[in-house]
Amino acid sequence: MLTFLEEQNPILLAFLATLFTYSVTLIGASIVFLFKKVKKNIMDANKRLANRNKENLEEKNIFCVDFVGAIGSGKTTLIENIIENTDDKIGVIAGDVISKFDAGRIEKHNAPVVGLNTGKECHLDAHLVGHGLGDLPLDDLDMVIIENVGNLICPVDFDLGSHMRIVVVSVTEGDDTVEKHPLIFQTSDLVVINKVDLADAVGADADKMVNDAKRLNPDVQVIKASLKQGEGLSEIISAINKQKDS
Repeated sequence: MLTFLEEQNPILLAFLATLFTYSVTLIGASIVFLFKKVKKNIMDANKRLANRNKENLEEKNIFCVDFVGAIGSGKTTLIENIIENTDDKIGVIAGDVISKFDAGRIEKHNAPVVGLNTGKECHLDAHLVGHGLGDLPLDDLDMVIIENVGNLICPVDFDLGSHMRIVVVSVTEGDDTVEKHPLIFQTSDLVVINKVDLADAVGADADKMVNDAKRLNPDVQVIKASLKQGEGLSEIISAINKQKDS
């Protein structure tokens, strides 16, 4: 093969090399275009389903909150506290990759709950949530809380049909967590900085996390909390009620 190429006209070889490069570039560009189109189709379909979810909830005057945050940030603890400290009749959709551990915790508070397993997916989508809503007694509820899969990246682009998104982040994740995950904070209506009582122990600066969140989303409300001790809970509930009444 090498001997054959050496015997060819240099101009012809240059042309063939250019043609090969162009062909590879064209194939690569076509693949990228295809993936972008597929992604757009998926997101468009998810948005339509999210709008349908919201319409179904609003027909029944139900307010819906989507909680996002990493595993161990305190999402489930916060949801448990909200159930126990409000007069609203609350139903919960608890998303997880495999287990239904969080759903089991919610059941202990006598609140209707649907556990959704996403398998390999690291987020809920509007299609799954639609099925979850179908399994809740919506006629008896004032509010639906969606606990998304524990992740600060995957849920960003997937609208579920909620009226409010709350992101919960813990100081134990590191005080650079907010600035490392800008999109989730830019798309949230409320930021909860949890476990501030442990900040000194883990060498984290809770005020830095607050400032990072405000820099990314100047209009967002940020609440420092220690949910195990109940600190910050009343402010969080007030923020939810304010959004619900707006």
